[in-house]
Amino acid sequence: SALKADPRKTAQLAQSISDWSGNSETEFRAVQSKLKSFVETGRLGIFSSGYWGHPAMKLPPEANLMAVAHYLKALDYQRKAAQVGAILGGKNPHIQNLCVGGVATAINMENLATINMEKIAALRTLMEETRDFVQKVYYPDMLAIASAYKEWFKYGKGVTNYLAVPEMPEDTKNTKFAIPGAIINNGDIKGARIISNHQDEALIKGITENVAHAWYEGSGSHHPWEGETKPNYTDFQDNGKYTWCKAPRLDGKAVQVGPPAQLFAAYAGGNQKVRKLVDDSCAKIGVGVGDLHSTMGRLGARAIRAHLMADYSIEYLDKLVENIAKGDKAYANHTEIPKGEYRGVGFHEAPRGTLSHWIVIKDRKIKNYQAVVPSTWNASPRDEKGALGPYEASLVGNPVADSEKPLEVLRTIHSFDPCIACAVHTIDPEGKEITKVKVL
Repeated sequence: SALKADPRKTAQLAQSISDWSGNSETEFRAVQSKLKSFVETGRLGIFSSGYWGHPAMKLPPEANLMAVAHYLKALDYQRKAAQVGAILGGKNPHIQNLCVGGVATAINMENLATINMEKIAALRTLMEETRDFVQKVYYPDMLAIASAYKEWFKYGKGVTNYLAVPEMPEDTKNTKFAIPGAIINNGDIKGARIISNHQDEALIKGITENVAHAWYEGSGSHHPWEGETKPNYTDFQDNGKYTWCKAPRLDGKAVQVGPPAQLFAAYAGGNQKVRKLVDDSCAKIGVGVGDLHSTMGRLGARAIRAHLMADYSIEYLDKLVENIAKGDKAYANHTEIPKGEYRGVGFHEAPRGTLSHWIVIKDRKIKNYQAVVPSTWNASPRDEKGALGPYEASLVGNPVADSEKPLEVLRTIHSFDPCIACAVHTIDPEGKEITKVKVL
């Protein structure tokens, strides 16, 4: 319907919710012309299977033109964010500067190949430009669209147990963080168990993975330090194995991770930046904090998080500059690994939620390694008790206007921002592994 929009009215709509300089009639007219040419080719690519005209699509043409224009512009700003990662990590994605104990990117104001003032200035420019787009385009668009689809705060609730670990460290030992973590059961934010550091026993001991319904050998639950990943493909089985995703559990419970969990944890832990931003956002939409347990709640939480982290990114760049000014140019804590057997774990809040990597080292060699990643938590299948994972549970009770075009199902699953690269395996036609590599 964006092709039917009036660019002048679109500009008026966009300017009513944001003072961003790109919200001009000229810009929207140019995008509409580009969109018209694209549609006339008949080669719509990934958009060819869109459920156009679906009764659940109710935004007016001007709102759709605004959204398309901002979507295309977001690709430019996504590149700016990627450039930040490339400057710090060598490339994006899959940065190349990680080492045991820190990073391999040295700090030297006199060296062109290291982090220096020129690169710090470039980082600041890119971060500020990205922050302005997030806060003046992405976030206001979310408020407008969420207000138009308020009924979607009633659907997609699913699992209301949440997990988020502390993030934005303020020391080098992961004992002090700007944003607290929490374990929340049954949506009870006030009764949350606050997690203040990564040494919390609830994290270290409470996480398991179950393979009763996943294409791996075995059927029970194992702690990641004892976990195995041995493929056992059986094709789809209604009451058996049906996915490559394991079923992570916290104290035996399915939990949801991601933006809602991150916001709820910080809200419960008293982070005032988060509390104010969440309260203000809910007030503008006309919903309560409890309504974020939903499809639209997840979409809204992601925009709120982006708004928050855009500010934190610049704040932490300032901390880096302050440290350099004090003479602190450390970039890694180099450690010799002694002989013997040791167990370690690292926690992190990725954009999609809680990430943990678990390692067992024996005589300076990796004996076992397991990663429990955000989308595995959310895409989890049933466990041995039959408890549904977050994706599955969120679909219960969702309305579906047209079973041949299940747009509502896509909306709810897409609200988790799925990434199932962690569940990709390459096997031969008989279900066997193709090759095994031994690293000495």
